[in-house]
Amino acid sequence: MKCDESPMIPAEMLDAAIQDNARAALTEDIGNGDITAALIPVAAMGKARVITREPMVLAGSAWANAVFALTDSRIQAKWLVEDGQHVDANTALLLLEGPARSLLTAERAALNFLQTLSGTATVVRQLVSQLEGTSTRLLDTRKTLPGLRIAQKYAVATGGGKNHRLGLFDAFLIKENHIAAAGSIAAAVSTAREIAPDKPVEVEVESMQELDQALAAGADIIMLDNFSMEAMQQAVIHTAKRALLEASGGIHAGNLRSIAMTGVDYISMGALTKDVKAIDLSMRFID
Repeated sequence: MKCDESPMIPAEMLDAAIQDNARAALTEDIGNGDITAALIPVAAMGKARVITREPMVLAGSAWANAVFALTDSRIQAKWLVEDGQHVDANTALLLLEGPARSLLTAERAALNFLQTLSGTATVVRQLVSQLEGTSTRLLDTRKTLPGLRIAQKYAVATGGGKNHRLGLFDAFLIKENHIAAAGSIAAAVSTAREIAPDKPVEVEVESMQELDQALAAGADIIMLDNFSMEAMQQAVIHTAKRALLEASGGIHAGNLRSIAMTGVDYISMGALTKDVKAIDLSMRFID
């Protein structure tokens, strides 16, 4: 992997996450049976439409499809919008047809995935638009909802962001506590190269002195933790492309573009996945 490339989600990992997430969602929702859906005659068939009540970028259709398939293979879903597509409020997203009981049982689990992942993709798209005209890329973090790591990182990518490492296994991120335990930045980077020479090595620094240490150690990426705007500009000039630079800490929509204008390569925001505002979706039966 080149040091300027963030990890992609392997297809087998993505497929497994979709199935596992959908299965877990149905298990916690249905328990030993949907007693309210049991009010509907077994033979009753139904049609339904899912719409959005607000502007959004769709993400998560595969998770919804998995919910429908696991609930009842007779459910047919016709998508009117594709993942990554921006739509206005009151737009129909998909049409559903199948046993009425099954549609009702699958409704909440499917919508939960769609509203959550679309919420992330929508925010990411808005933030990425602020970076137009710069070479800076927006990164996610590991601050994800438990059990939904892959789903949320998929949503970030769908919105136009870039995935940081998927977990603790595919890239090094040497932070303050790692440095303290290892003895120094140089020692930590050296050991990382011995353990997994093919993995990118990133070092978090809190001062220009630590930046010099990370550069001397040969870090691929250096995270500037809570640097002031002026300090970031100085770091970009001082680094002179010897490593990629990532800005992190205290970043929000109001200062995102200004930080990008300093010339950093990446900006990471935990808020993309931990401060999730779900999209308002609605499913209604139709004639």
